[in-house]
Amino acid sequence: MAQKLYAGAKLRELRVKLGLTQKVFAERLRASLPYLNQMENNHRPVSATVVLALAQEFGVDVTKLTTSEAERIVTDMREALADPVFTDSPPLADLRLVASNAPAFARAFLDLHRAYRQTHERLASLDEALGRDEADLRPSPWEEVRDFFHYCDNYLDAVDRAAEHYAAPGGVRRDVFSAAMETLTRAGLDLQMADMPAIRSREGNALRLSARAAAPTQRFQLLHQVALLTQNDLLEATLDLARFQTAEAREIAKIGLANYFAGAALLPYRPFLQAAAETRHDLERLADMFGASIEQVAHRLSTLQRPGAKGVPFFFVRVDQAGTITKRHSATRFQFARFGGACPLWNVHRAFETPGRFLRQLAQTPDGVRYLLLARDVSKPGGSFTAPVRRYAIGLGCEVQHADALVYADGLDLKGSFEPIGISCRICDRQECHQRSVPPLEKRLRVDPDRRGLLPYEIVD
Repeated sequence: MAQKLYAGAKLRELRVKLGLTQKVFAERLRASLPYLNQMENNHRPVSATVVLALAQEFGVDVTKLTTSEAERIVTDMREALADPVFTDSPPLADLRLVASNAPAFARAFLDLHRAYRQTHERLASLDEALGRDEADLRPSPWEEVRDFFHYCDNYLDAVDRAAEHYAAPGGVRRDVFSAAMETLTRAGLDLQMADMPAIRSREGNALRLSARAAAPTQRFQLLHQVALLTQNDLLEATLDLARFQTAEAREIAKIGLANYFAGAALLPYRPFLQAAAETRHDLERLADMFGASIEQVAHRLSTLQRPGAKGVPFFFVRVDQAGTITKRHSATRFQFARFGGACPLWNVHRAFETPGRFLRQLAQTPDGVRYLLLARDVSKPGGSFTAPVRRYAIGLGCEVQHADALVYADGLDLKGSFEPIGISCRICDRQECHQRSVPPLEKRLRVDPDRRGLLPYEIVD
């Protein structure tokens, strides 16, 4: 059965942006005024006729109506409400109503919980908590920037198009390394290759790159510098729209935007989208074709969400050996844990055991959605015997309905069994999980002192 589409907040937002009354808006959508009112308040689903009218009359990308933003807010609220400070959690249906009808309120709640959590952690660690001022209750700059990219679906159209124009003017790729060198020369910068632990440093007119770094990393760092030199006005305008709360967050975000430009220039949108389809998303072939790393290719695949020219919707994640998520981007319904560890049944945690190999997994989340997941270690040597090795693993996945577009699906039984995975234990409803660390918040427990199963308790519906 097709899922009904409720998009009241987006309809109101579009109408207000256009400066239309409900009466005029309803007429142009070929809907009655009462029906529009009910749709805007999520009392009725958006009909197929209205969806068609939105596309024809206003040029709306109808896929935006089914964006996963509301689902992400619901997931984030469930995780926040899993905090033991809350004795009861509202029903899932109530959370969905809040996310759909009052997303600003939901984000304010998440900000409040984040402030509480930070204060609680400081008190627990005796980190001069009593001497803190109110500014310390804000989200950390790092978290603020992470959430900015998270809720943009990790796609920034203006920056992406600027990078594509730089790397592939007219849709034809050019040698971005040579182009970057020309840009730096015109700017009066002298590029020097040096044996140093830092990947990149700049002092005056001297730009130094580490000779130890891999070639894709060196190209990426050159393009990062190109972004700062040639796209500063665009980056600053994007930062103005984001309205970060602190100067530190703005500075971190500017680095992130320059990195976005570098990745989009190294892997320009239309040529990369075409190559991805032709190779059936073979990461190794794509890395070779574009002179990029496996991680850069996987990350870029998760950003191919340009309206009218979307690629396969992927999620991308990078974790360290402790299971901490250090990068996360999702164009799918797949969500990541924000306040706890990721599900240990996910194959990305096993990638460290098989270096240099892709691991494949068919998995199903508690909401019934099935995925094809890839995982691989991307450990980064320091370039010398004494240098530390940075160990990471990346995960890339898409819903199984897109599996035929991936070479990694070949030989898998897509109609067979799927491994159950979750997001985090506190919001996972699975009852028979041998890796569960804590009970789910929304379930009752029964403890039988005369019986011990996989867990010291039973989860009761």
